[in-house]
Amino acid sequence: MVAYDGSEYCGWQVQPSGITIEEVLNRELSQLLGEEIQVIGASRTDSGVHSLGNVAVFDTDARIPPEKICYALNQRLPKDIVVQSSCQVERDFHPRRCYSEKTYEYRILNRKIPIPTLRKYTYFYYRDLDVVKMRQAASYLVGEHDFKSFCSVRTSVEDTVRTILSCNVERTGDDVVNIRVTGTGFLYNMVRIIAGTLIQVGIGELEPKDMPRILRQRERSAAGPTAPAHGLTMIGIVYEGL
Repeated sequence: MVAYDGSEYCGWQVQPSGITIEEVLNRELSQLLGEEIQVIGASRTDSGVHSLGNVAVFDTDARIPPEKICYALNQRLPKDIVVQSSCQVERDFHPRRCYSEKTYEYRILNRKIPIPTLRKYTYFYYRDLDVVKMRQAASYLVGEHDFKSFCSVRTSVEDTVRTILSCNVERTGDDVVNIRVTGTGFLYNMVRIIAGTLIQVGIGELEPKDMPRILRQRERSAAGPTAPAHGLTMIGIVYEGL
């Protein structure tokens, strides 16, 4: 299980330009274990997105006890990437193909003046947000729906039907509005588009009752903007039977 501050990384997946979480893990694991390692991640988070519990697997012939690998690896990793735990799994386990429930949280700092210590982990938004209306709107997203309106046009996925198990909006005492979404799978930029759309509801540009219409239209232009990446954190993943 991997936690990271995504501020300085170009997302999870290895790419031609810019350092990524996957690239760092591959490099440090290969050096630690003395063989070429290629990890497979459960969620290929975008540039700037954070995680408290992404899951990655790899094959190795090394004899280090599985539960000790995290301790040895953390001695090599930069301070903004930390492996929370390590264990052995069945050979046929694939983190993206096995049934799982993923939880993401989008955090909005909703006040008139920003707080510098929260700038990397919340999206500062100065206009007052109506959390009650945002919560009402979020309830329409729960269940199995076609989320094409909430998917980046850059995606190559043909099946845009996904299941949302819960979608809650709460305001905390420190002026942070938390949008927490749990589902069995997500489309590219889906949670950030949900957040951007709920913000529009919160300021009155959309009404909660508009959500079913947005889903029916199956057009990216029907939903709100894509909220900035730095407000998003993958909270964790739960696998059936693990």
